[in-house]
Amino acid sequence: MSEFFCAPEGKLNYKRTILTGFGFMAASIAWAIYDPYITKILNHLLSDSAVISRWNADLIARFPKLLEFSSAQEGGAVFTLVPLFIGIIMTFDNIFGVIFQPTFGKLSDKCHSKLGKRRPFIVFGAPVSALLFALIPFVALTGSLAGTMTLIILFVFTMSLWRAPVVALMPDLTPHDLRSEGNAVINLMGGAGGLIGMVAGTIVTIIYKKITGVSEADFREINTFPYVFLIGSVVMIIGMLVLLFTVKEPDSRLKIIGEQNKAADEKAKKEALKEAKRLENEKRKAEKLSGAERRSLVFMLMGLFFLFCGTNAITTFFALFAAEILGKTTAQATVMMAIFAVCSAAAAIPAGAVGKKIGRKKTILMGLVVFMIVFLLYVFTRSFVLIWAALILGGAANMMITVNTLPLVLEIGGLDKVGTFTGYYYTATFSAQIASPIIYGIVRMLSGTYMSLFYYSPIAFLLSILCIIFVKHGEALPDEVIKAAKEAGDD
Repeated sequence: MSEFFCAPEGKLNYKRTILTGFGFMAASIAWAIYDPYITKILNHLLSDSAVISRWNADLIARFPKLLEFSSAQEGGAVFTLVPLFIGIIMTFDNIFGVIFQPTFGKLSDKCHSKLGKRRPFIVFGAPVSALLFALIPFVALTGSLAGTMTLIILFVFTMSLWRAPVVALMPDLTPHDLRSEGNAVINLMGGAGGLIGMVAGTIVTIIYKKITGVSEADFREINTFPYVFLIGSVVMIIGMLVLLFTVKEPDSRLKIIGEQNKAADEKAKKEALKEAKRLENEKRKAEKLSGAERRSLVFMLMGLFFLFCGTNAITTFFALFAAEILGKTTAQATVMMAIFAVCSAAAAIPAGAVGKKIGRKKTILMGLVVFMIVFLLYVFTRSFVLIWAALILGGAANMMITVNTLPLVLEIGGLDKVGTFTGYYYTATFSAQIASPIIYGIVRMLSGTYMSLFYYSPIAFLLSILCIIFVKHGEALPDEVIKAAKEAGDD
């Protein structure tokens, strides 16, 4: 790119980075609503499904030990296939992510348009996603499982079309040594979108009860779902429009900076050639990693896999956990998750600064350790106070991890392949989010309680720590230091 999001003195341009973050905010509000509300919708539709009930009865008849094992677990729950099928369906968005996001990331790398590399995907994908998203609860209220599933599949496909391009925008326009700070701002905007999605249910519930005058006994929270989804769709459209009209991504129809400046004066030509040479060096670095860099990349992607196995189970099933263990409605559960989001947002800028000061790897490991400790404390005490501690401290720890993982992966890759390595990042994370709902669905089915969430996730975090310990690359070192190290034979 010929233009970076940084001030003349080499500091991050916060205003322009915030405007770029509206795209990530648009995506984040959709997923903040998607997990808790779709699981509730699916729980409702699947529990009423005659097919699922028949399969459940047939399985128990063939394997009566399953019912005995489930009944012997905490709470003596009745064996049911519903959690497993919820887990399977909730992997669809991640399956599409793994299949399509790297592809669209690479396509955006090669996109030549007046709007730039990334914005064409966002301008098309966000409005279509918003429309499909708004339709889901209306169809679910008709009781049509097939219709609801069709809309869910179409929605997650269109989301996968523009997710990698919208995330790649910030690294495209931010110098490598400022990406942790830039990613902190982007995640702050994402946290704002997530927060809107999490409190939307409570706001809608209050307004709905006041307007309709429905009593608490007659209130059905599923009737409020369409309005919650509409809020998410509107914010998605607004985020896309802000990105379209305020973020001036360079015209990518011009292939190289040397060609871009053929008509410029001699000074401009020299500057362009210098920049082209730097980009070519970055391109060679991305195309051919050293053995040590490849090992670091593999261990980092493995660490991301286990990390997202742990976090995905919580975000996917927390509403059902809150209903079963804490006795909370979906709106109340999302408010609890909003506390998590607020703490994440508050920690975003400090997390970027910490990553720059002590290193990305150390910051990520610190976040994982905090995650493990607060989750295990709740497991051993079962204290309602400590569930709030887990949400508050876990939110801050989550941002310490999130802000620094993507820049670390991109630093291993190089500037010219930002879209490609963004695709690798999301391949690892979405692979985890494919596996984790199914694995945890089986755990929940056999354990008979959603309390098992707080055993499952710390184990995943421990495995992530063990992988990330072996990552040796990805810190934001100055170019001259990297060059000197390579000349010295240190790969």
